[in-house]
Amino acid sequence: MKSLVKRMHRREQGFTLVELLIVFTLLGVLAAIVIPSVAGLVNYGHTQSGSAELSIIQTAMDSMMARENLSTVAPTTNTTNMAAFPSDHPLYKNYLRFPTSKGYYTTDNVGLVSLVSNGYDN
Repeated sequence: MKSLVKRMHRREQGFTLVELLIVFTLLGVLAAIVIPSVAGLVNYGHTQSGSAELSIIQTAMDSMMARENLSTVAPTTNTTNMAAFPSDHPLYKNYLRFPTSKGYYTTDNVGLVSLVSNGYDN
């Protein structure tokens, strides 16, 4: 019995080169499938966060204009500074929680806020 156990253990030497190549090939194929999917999810998240932030800023602008009884505001161009929306009635102090945003926004004289860049563009 002892000789049988010795013969079985003597033949076990580890993985062959072919087995290792198969494993690395499978890992490479999985990585080629997963990485683009994750990158797509990240881009989708950036798009959705930009849309959500735009909606929040537009709602704050509408609230400010209604509360202050304004029909027009000073236009603002390409800013992340929420205190500049519009320059004569800052949005930040009374209507938004944070003084800056991730994205860049503009506003026209009737209070329509537009997204220039979501802040993730290179």
